Amino acid sequence: MRRLGTGIGWRPEIADAVERMPGIDWVEVVAENVCPGHLPDSLRRLRERGVTVVPHGVSLGLGGADRPDEGRLRALAERAEALGSPLVTEHIAFVRAGGPLTASPHLEAGHLLPVPRTRDALDVLCENVRIAQDTLPVPLAVENIAALFSWPGEEMTEGQFLYELADRTGVRLLIDVANLHTNHVNRGEDPTKALAELPLEAIAYVHVAGGYERDGVWHDSHAHPVPRPVLDILTDLAAHVSPPGVLLERDEDFPEPAELERELASIRAAVERGRAAAVTGEAEGARGEGAASGSVCGPADEVTRQRLALAQTALLSALVAGTPAPEGFDRARLGVQSRALAAKRAGVVAKVAPELPEILGDLYRPAFLAYAHTHPMTAGYRHDALAFAAHLLRERRVHDAAAHRELREWWLDRSGPRPRSHRPAARLARATRKALLRL
Repeated sequence: MRRLGTGIGWRPEIADAVERMPGIDWVEVVAENVCPGHLPDSLRRLRERGVTVVPHGVSLGLGGADRPDEGRLRALAERAEALGSPLVTEHIAFVRAGGPLTASPHLEAGHLLPVPRTRDALDVLCENVRIAQDTLPVPLAVENIAALFSWPGEEMTEGQFLYELADRTGVRLLIDVANLHTNHVNRGEDPTKALAELPLEAIAYVHVAGGYERDGVWHDSHAHPVPRPVLDILTDLAAHVSPPGVLLERDEDFPEPAELERELASIRAAVERGRAAAVTGEAEGARGEGAASGSVCGPADEVTRQRLALAQTALLSALVAGTPAPEGFDRARLGVQSRALAAKRAGVVAKVAPELPEILGDLYRPAFLAYAHTHPMTAGYRHDALAFAAHLLRERRVHDAAAHRELREWWLDRSGPRPRSHRPAARLARATRKALLRL
């Protein structure tokens, strides 16, 4: 596997700082946030300097019951080619459910949700990964995710599940040590055991990130400093394998550049401690065996896909549409996840459509959370913003006349096929056409 070195997640908010940081060998960019024909100047300059750029997808949903969407796969391939990337990465997660397999409405999570570690889910995931591998122009690596809850009736540990996935498909692994820590706190899973079961030769690179604990639940926020337990897991990993690359993720509440540089230094030090332990023989000598079957990845039959689809749809509906929790799940944990999904949705919509919190002021957040409780997301965030505004207007939830008028103008300007003209003559012509069509 190509050596990447030490990297950081490129975000527009820290683009200038990343360009000036010493010792940055590569960067990772959220694939859905870049346009192949209009790359940000900062990314172009980094590439010209020889800095590797890796696109990291978040919306493919390889762990979902449906086969990967061809359009999303093409988009990921285009970004890999535009960035000259040596590989692309995605997640072992599902992000949507419903649709034809279940004859139910399409639902979007707006978040990465865990797949059950069962044979059914593994069969579907393996086929989906192979479909993606056959489409993408460069190797694929997939990431273990953080979760607030567990599926009932799981048949494998995380390490066993990842081992079989890599063994059956040849896919590379992106190991997130922060997610291993999250799952240790939230699901009682031993990160040392997970590392012992992994096929270390399949690791493409490693993610490191921060989070926080509240009421016994660890939130993988990517907005807080990297804690010592996460660095310790990184050290444990580095004691058994030299990771081709290690990357710091930070998505919100960006600190000063000097603080990011200190975190990168801590990450390098953690890796060096692991390498030193390996040299002196202080690392645990024996490693566990994964549950590899040695079987090749065949197609998952439609009955298997439908079983997984029904299970994932029932769960996602409970999280975003207020239906009862499926049997066997921890209802309290699902409640925490449901509130977290609504809060994230409100935050992303505020970024996608910043005019909405400006127009609504203090009303925005409580109004959106109330809306999200009964209106699950069925498409992207821009569509969600328009649907939310239409709901407020239809239900007359905005009592301030000026705010109501401004919200209506905003919705009219963005809900049509093209922006409305502000010229009086154009507005008159449009109104006349509408009147004539109603005759």
